[in-house]
Amino acid sequence: MRIGIAGVTGRMGKLLTEEVAAAGATLAGGISRNGDIAALAAASDVVIDFTNAATSRAHAAAMAAAGKPWVLGTSGLSAADEAAVAAAAAAVPVVYAANFATGVNLVLALAERMAAALPAEAYDAEILEMHHRQKFDAPSGTAIGIGRAVAKGRGTTLEAVMDSGRDGHTGARKTGAIGFAALRGGQVVGEHTLIFAAGGEHIALTHRSFDRRAYATGAVRAALWLAGRKPGLYSMMDVLGMQQT
Repeated sequence: MRIGIAGVTGRMGKLLTEEVAAAGATLAGGISRNGDIAALAAASDVVIDFTNAATSRAHAAAMAAAGKPWVLGTSGLSAADEAAVAAAAAAVPVVYAANFATGVNLVLALAERMAAALPAEAYDAEILEMHHRQKFDAPSGTAIGIGRAVAKGRGTTLEAVMDSGRDGHTGARKTGAIGFAALRGGQVVGEHTLIFAAGGEHIALTHRSFDRRAYATGAVRAALWLAGRKPGLYSMMDVLGMQQT
């Protein structure tokens, strides 16, 4: 398989290049954030994309036009950006994931099941995340993914119950809200904690990343998994065979 890397000069680029070789695949080429995605798609069987939210719509259109599978790991996408990704998935198979690490995806599965078992009226859900000081977006894509898993478990959407960036006189916490707090500092790869807080007990589920290679390994695994897949929007849960029915 010929794998192209969009964002090859970024933090993930070197690791992705190494993991492509380790998987026995061929590196078809790479571009920086502002490179020619159409040319890369033409030279590749699949493209792994860790660039920037600002490129997502143009990349979605280019991948759909090229008819090539796409692995998207860019975070901070807006609702309009995600709509463009979904439109591309009508033409080509796309794996779009908040996080490609196996452990994080286990956390997402657990978060949904815990939320379904712990009623929102009794258990307040809060998500705390910390990343390196250079990170652009907040809350992180993984934190948003955890929030969506909790919302799904409770039969709602994150957009309906998200409470992020509290400041000043906010009043009492709304029942059923999913709260977020984002910390930035140093060179933390990624730390996420989901807390269910009730009057009589607190339950915390934590994942800590110490090496970005786990993301690169998962992204290459997703790229290989896409071979022969029908068009559609897939998640890392699908890649790992963990998708709940």
